[in-house]
Amino acid sequence: MLRLQRPLPERYTTASEADLAESIQAAKNRLGERLFVLGHHYQRDEVMRWADARGDSFRLSVLAQQRPEAAYIVFCGVHFMAESADILTSDDQAVILPDLNAGCSMADMADLDQVEETWEYLTRTTDIERFVPITYMNSSAALKAFVGDHGGAVCTSTNAHAVLQWALDLGEWQGRGAHGRQVLFFPDQHLGRNTAYELGFTDHQMQVWNPRFEHGGLTDTECKEATFLLWKGHCSVHQRFRPDHVEAFREEHPHGIVIVHPECSHEVCARADQVGSTDYIIKAVDAAPAGSTIAVGTEIHLVNRLNDEQPDKRIISLDPLVCPCSTMFRIDPAHLGWALDNLVDGRVVNQITVDPETSRSAKVALDRMLAIT
Repeated sequence: MLRLQRPLPERYTTASEADLAESIQAAKNRLGERLFVLGHHYQRDEVMRWADARGDSFRLSVLAQQRPEAAYIVFCGVHFMAESADILTSDDQAVILPDLNAGCSMADMADLDQVEETWEYLTRTTDIERFVPITYMNSSAALKAFVGDHGGAVCTSTNAHAVLQWALDLGEWQGRGAHGRQVLFFPDQHLGRNTAYELGFTDHQMQVWNPRFEHGGLTDTECKEATFLLWKGHCSVHQRFRPDHVEAFREEHPHGIVIVHPECSHEVCARADQVGSTDYIIKAVDAAPAGSTIAVGTEIHLVNRLNDEQPDKRIISLDPLVCPCSTMFRIDPAHLGWALDNLVDGRVVNQITVDPETSRSAKVALDRMLAIT
């Protein structure tokens, strides 16, 4: 998805770290309670230091909803996160993304046109009433709205198990027998696959739908017989982790602990000691015994922050050739300072808005998720 961020004035691009820090602090002081800065776990430390709250994307959106006195929600994250915050907050609040180029490659791997084409094909070739669309939180507001309009729900990496079980149990409620329904899951195939395995399903009950190929690269029969159609999407960071990384770590640290995110491939998750969301990873590291050496398969800024905050443990990246989230990394002190200075001057820049119709349908899908979990 094309997003255009205009170049910053030179005074921001050439400012020293100290000058930017002084400017950001002054703006925060001026704006006071009218401002609420959210920092996603994957943000760099020089941005996270200014966050009034830190967390994963959905938790931060909920926290924004709980701050009605804040006229300005500055989301240091990526585009889909800011959209979710706009959906959940009131019309009197402006959600701002410091750099419009901060997108999400995974979210961009499924767009509304592709999903609608897929649904049309499934309608022609299968019993579409058996299909429940489920979208991962890492998706556009348009896809959340599609799911809301077609009887599905949103899920997070924390509650994917519960949401997928709900989708499959719908068939039982309607007298079709256990697992009487099918799931179209997008945009991350790995979270879908790992969750399906947790639920007791096997490879032959899953098919990968590749939107680049006609009919997803599948036959009519494969679509009819699959319990899960998994969209061919992935996280560019989590896909980097490989089974040989786990094996190399265990060889060097026989008593070490491996914790990975469920956006990693199933081959990696199957070899890990623990698998869970960013919040799960934080809690698991905190609960590990003092003196532990822990390899974490997730974004490097969170890994480094955990290591800094847990001096009695050694926490390292599972991939020695570490890779930050390049789109999240676009949020920097210069863009944050620029956005805040404009707010001080009475100008709202980079406001993220979701149109009312899309917002209503997306909220239906989000509310279903909350009701399930």
